[in-house]
Amino acid sequence: MPKSRAACVARPSAVRLQLIATLFAITIGALLAFSMPAVAQSGMPQNAHAKSYGDGWECDIGFRLVGDICAAVSIPQNAYATKRSYGVGWECLHGYRETSEDTCLAVEVPEGGFLDPSGVSWQCLRGFQKTGVTCAKVVLPDNAYLADGSYGAAWVCERGFKATDNTCAKIAVPENAFLNTATYGQPWTCARGFFEKSGRCDPVAVPKNAYFDDSTYGKGWKCERGFSADKQSCAPVVLPKNAHLNRTGNGWECNRNFQETLGKCLLNN
Repeated sequence: MPKSRAACVARPSAVRLQLIATLFAITIGALLAFSMPAVAQSGMPQNAHAKSYGDGWECDIGFRLVGDICAAVSIPQNAYATKRSYGVGWECLHGYRETSEDTCLAVEVPEGGFLDPSGVSWQCLRGFQKTGVTCAKVVLPDNAYLADGSYGAAWVCERGFKATDNTCAKIAVPENAFLNTATYGQPWTCARGFFEKSGRCDPVAVPKNAYFDDSTYGKGWKCERGFSADKQSCAPVVLPKNAHLNRTGNGWECNRNFQETLGKCLLNN
């Protein structure tokens, strides 16, 4: 009798524990149901995944949305799938270029050339020049060196020479002249004290009361202060009464409150 009574007392505890476990399972199930992403409820198709942000889903790389499914993108050889939703969905590998037949052909680099960093074209090495689909070796004439630019002439003449057809001809520098750095026009300049005349450098004849002037224009000389140019000489400046030498020193002007009239300085009343 005592043993049977103990068993009866234990049964309600087991029922209570089973009830608690059932309620716990129902609660967890409800929480999971509410926490499930919307994509599971919206019927995400095969070859798709949930977006990394926001609601919904998107096709995997290599697949594209066609209607309600993610269809495989046809990727040619030597290409890779892109994640973009526009375009063909693939791009050629580096060193290959797309053709009109939706294929990727290898970029053929000629001898003397190298693959462009873009991976879809090529350029010629230094010392070679592009000629159609080949890189022709640059033939240097005497007294020339390779140009650094990727366009224009492939070679440049050494200093003291100028390009004439496909050769470098020596520049004829007249006596009393020196080579300049001009890339166009006269390649030489007359030395100080000389001026250019008919392809030669003649000495500048500096008259009395004058000094040499190396301006690119003028006579090659200027009169000293107090003298004015008169043809090939420097004549003294004659000051009228109430006048003084002007700023250049080669002419005159009336003093303040005087006005020039017929070569004289008259009082300005």
